[in-house]
Amino acid sequence: MKRTLIACLRSLTIAALAIASARGEEPADRRPAASPVNTRKLRGKSYQGVLPVADEPLLALAAELRQDVSHLAEEIGERNIGRRPKELAMAADWIEAELAETGHQVRRQQYEVSGVACCNLEAGILGAAIPEEIVVIGAHYDSVTGTPGANDNGSGVAALLALARRSAHRKADRTLRFVAFANEEPPYFQTGQMGSWVYAKECRKRGEKVTAMLSLETIGYFDDRPGSQKYPPLFNLVYPSTGNFIGFVGNLRSARLVEEALAAFRKHEQFPSEGGAFPEAVPGVGFSDQWSFWQEGYPALMVTDTAMFRYPHYHEPEDTVDKIDFLRLARVVRGLDGVVVALASQSPKPD
Repeated sequence: MKRTLIACLRSLTIAALAIASARGEEPADRRPAASPVNTRKLRGKSYQGVLPVADEPLLALAAELRQDVSHLAEEIGERNIGRRPKELAMAADWIEAELAETGHQVRRQQYEVSGVACCNLEAGILGAAIPEEIVVIGAHYDSVTGTPGANDNGSGVAALLALARRSAHRKADRTLRFVAFANEEPPYFQTGQMGSWVYAKECRKRGEKVTAMLSLETIGYFDDRPGSQKYPPLFNLVYPSTGNFIGFVGNLRSARLVEEALAAFRKHEQFPSEGGAFPEAVPGVGFSDQWSFWQEGYPALMVTDTAMFRYPHYHEPEDTVDKIDFLRLARVVRGLDGVVVALASQSPKPD
């Protein structure tokens, strides 16, 4: 019993150190070599002020995001192999057309589950300086049984499309890939039939060097009420209790990626943001497509509004378009655009 208690306390200590590190704070004893988490300090803090007035480009982006989420959640609706395979295929065709319309060449990675054809959709931009290094931006397009999946994960898909459109005619040092994944939801979650794991395995088999993967997962719900944000045990001692921020979540091996992505986001957008690198056993840390890339040894993180820890309509029929705050989602996407640019740029060698 004593050993079990010590192990539990050690795991919680690691998690707390990881959170503090990614928020730019040092542990009280300031022993950098003793901590299992050894990330550099972040410069700056999460934005806490009144959000800037929405300008015309932001309003246009919000309208674009609303249109795409509405198409997925209302015109197509529930989309999964179990009850709605036709709608899942319709969603794939629509995403492919949207990516192609921007000038991207789209590749379908086909595979079969229970006799049903499934696919991941990839649009890529070859890097100009170091094309062998690859940055993947991904989001799953299926919805859980019984829900139209507006926030989970229409919001992530809409963000993926918006970022792909804005990157279509840019040059980047690293190769950029925008990938829409099938079958993230149960019963395929964390199985070999999960689309992102099928994709990550292919990357590993090809010997590809994925230097960063961002999973866009349930990113459109915000709540300004104190106490609206929930956490696994003890995390509330470090994190804010108001669910008005966007989160950047990685495993311990992805700590540096979390730090770099969060710093880039804060540099490009004034919006509340929190992040951390945690043990994978912490509830929620591996609850999306970044988990698949961890299995293949790649650094990856999840961008999220924290889903079930905040969103009352998570995996419910009420996960509808009206629950999403599109202006705040647009601010998040604008910040993520800066993250994509930063991750795809050749960084100077560390001292």
